[in-house]
This record gives sequence, C-alpha cells and structure tokens, in this order.
Amino acid sequence: MGKKGDLSDFERGMIVGARRAGLSISETANLLGFSRTTISRVYREWSEKEKTSSERQFCGRKCLVDARGQRRMARLVRADRRATVTQITIRYNQGGQKSISERTVRRTLRQMGYSSRRPHRVPLLSAKNRKLRLQFAQAHRNWTIEDWKNVAWSDESRFLLRQSDGRVRIWRLQHESMDPSCLLSTVQAGGGGVMVWGIFSWHSLGPLVPIEHRCNATAYLSIVADHVHPFMTTMYPTHDGYFQQDNAPCHKAGIISDWFLEHDNEFAVLKWPPQSPDLNPIEHLWDVVEREIRIMDVQPTNLRQLCDAIMSIWTKLPEECFQHLVESMPRRIEAVLKAKGGPTRY
Repeated sequence: MGKKGDLSDFERGMIVGARRAGLSISETANLLGFSRTTISRVYREWSEKEKTSSERQFCGRKCLVDARGQRRMARLVRADRRATVTQITIRYNQGGQKSISERTVRRTLRQMGYSSRRPHRVPLLSAKNRKLRLQFAQAHRNWTIEDWKNVAWSDESRFLLRQSDGRVRIWRLQHESMDPSCLLSTVQAGGGGVMVWGIFSWHSLGPLVPIEHRCNATAYLSIVADHVHPFMTTMYPTHDGYFQQDNAPCHKAGIISDWFLEHDNEFAVLKWPPQSPDLNPIEHLWDVVEREIRIMDVQPTNLRQLCDAIMSIWTKLPEECFQHLVESMPRRIEAVLKAKGGPTRY
C-alpha cells in the first residue's frame, strides 16, 4: 500500500477529509490505498501547520546552470549553431567558476527548448533575386486556387542510386527553423544517378521523361514539342493554360523561346522568378518519390532498376497528393511576401 511518488494536493485533501469525517487511520488507509504512516503524517501536518501541499520540489541538489547560465549558453548557441555539445561545454566552462559536464549541457539545452536538427536547405539568394521573387509574389497575390489550376508545373530532378550520409546538424528552438543562422544554403549542382523531367497540373499527372544524357537546348526542345505541347492542349483546350518552367540555361535558349512564341496562341509561359524551388509544388512530388524509393523492401542496385522504380512510383501518385500541392500556392505566395522575397519553409 506504500505510495510510489509524491502525493498530490488532491490526495492530501482526501486524506484530511476522511480523517475529519471520523474515519480511523486504518479505515482511511484501506479506503484510499495509502500506508498508515502516510495517513498519520499527512493528517498531523495539516493539524499542526495546516499544510496540504508537498515541499519536495524545494529539495534536492541545486541546478548547476541558473537563469544567468542559461542566457550565457543561449548566446553560445546563437553564435555558432553548428557547435557540438562538446564544443559548447568547452566554451561554457572557459571563464566560468563552475565546470559542468556534457551531460549537463545536453540536459540544459533540452530544458531551454533547443533540439539538434538538420538545417533547412534553401537556395542561395542574391539581393536581385530576392527583389524578383517579391515582385512575382506581389503580382500573383490575388490569384485564387482556380487561377492556379490553370498552371502546368514542370521541372527536372536527379535521383541518386546511393544517398550521401553527410549531414550537418544545428541547435535551434522550435520556432527558429527559418532563422537565417539555422539555414544551409545550397546551389544547383549535378550528381550521379537518374535524371528525369516531369509535368503535372491540378487536373492530372503528366508524363515523366528519363533524360539519358545532359539536358541541353536540343534535348529540351524535343521534350517541349513531344510532351509539353500535347499535355497543354489536352488539359487546356480553351487556351487559358500557363506553362511553368524554371530559369535553367536550356529553358532560356533561343530555339526554346522561338518555339513558345510560335505557340503563344495555345498557351502562355509563366514568367518565373529565379532560385524559387519553394514556389514550385513539383519539388514536393520529387520528395514523395524519393521517400517511396528509400522505403522499398528491395532497393535498386543499378540505374536501370532505379529508373524503373521512379517511373512506377510516379504513375501511382494519388490525385489528392498533387491537387493539395497546387491548392497550397496562395499560402506559398503569402510566405514569400512575409519573407520579403527571402527563402520560405516550403
């Protein structure tokens, strides 16, 4: 019948109430399930001191890191988000009267709300690119979901056969995910694996085209003529569709611009701001495909198997998945406006 932890104020009140109601120590113990010693002690404390709450929270060893120490530790974290617990401990102990262990530092950081996370990867934005992103968001801030349904989204993506294990971790609070000091800037680059080009709209998934070699202007012209054109004319027979593409060099080649100019009576090309993958919902489809590949029971062991897996997963993407992404566009635009053209969490 012994208690397993401190009594709550309610339990202490029950004990006092039962004793005042005339129950004996044994009867109270049997009724409430506490030991006779506990019943006697609680009622005695109430009778002598009118005490009905525990003071055990004031017992025990004092915390080695007080409020001032926590503020100092927070400054160390903000000064170097990528510091390890060992580095933070060494820097904290320099000049301090008391030395603390790495375990204490780790526990204190968690109590302060910090956790070790991977930084969000965002494009490296220049001042000019920020301005162009902001202008795009301002020009489309009044577009409704119905307007965005008229856009066909496209992009290339590369899937690696073996992912890199190199990961950078940072210390941050829950609300600091988009703080500039918590971000990891990236630039567009190549890599091994399989490259594909895809297109989709709110209405339907389009074709997914493997790119065997480097995607130059000639290869991209074939994609535009053989896949973009039939998709746009089928999805938007009233010629009210917009085709989205990023600003890759092959997309801006003269022969590509001339082709779109010849077909401008069938659909328009959406003017796209530079370095804006966070505005393109197809990026999230690539993430879905990537995750599905990594949870396959039998992992691809060569590029042919990887390509087959990508094509199979793409065709099975549920409709609600890509429709929900298109419906997120008003929120994406607002996020860019709020960030004044800077990177967003999308």
